[in-house]
Amino acid sequence: MVIYGVSFDMVGKQPIVLLKTVGSNKFLPIWIGHPEAAAILMKLQGASSPRPLTHDLLADLLGELDVECTRVLVTELRDNTFYASISLRAGGRELEVDSRPSDALALAVRAGAPIFAADEVISESAIEFEHEVEDTEEVVEKFKSFLDTVKPDDFLGEE
Repeated sequence: MVIYGVSFDMVGKQPIVLLKTVGSNKFLPIWIGHPEAAAILMKLQGASSPRPLTHDLLADLLGELDVECTRVLVTELRDNTFYASISLRAGGRELEVDSRPSDALALAVRAGAPIFAADEVISESAIEFEHEVEDTEEVVEKFKSFLDTVKPDDFLGEE
């Protein structure tokens, strides 16, 4: 998946990170916190802060310890909450660390790590646009219009 953008829920003004599946028109919206949205946007836009933000610090620490972030995975949606894991390689060992998706994504953009989502998460929570859309601005505008009519509970899988 790729981070397609960060927008705001027009009803609650809550940030949403929009992940897009590679090779299809499926999008996974994940509501996140304002600090994480800022951290993701800053890195995507090439901006920097005078002092390291939390996710910059984490990426710097991993680098100093010779630990590689190999991927992040949105693992599941449980009780209205998305879960994620961060895969690390350290000294020949493979490690999995539980994470909030927002923190995992903020680290992934700093580490250049690939982003994945479990098939079940995509099938339960992704939105598919009916036609091919090449223009990024057009997709973002359609998504913003769509967000005007929904709330977070609308994306939860049926139980």
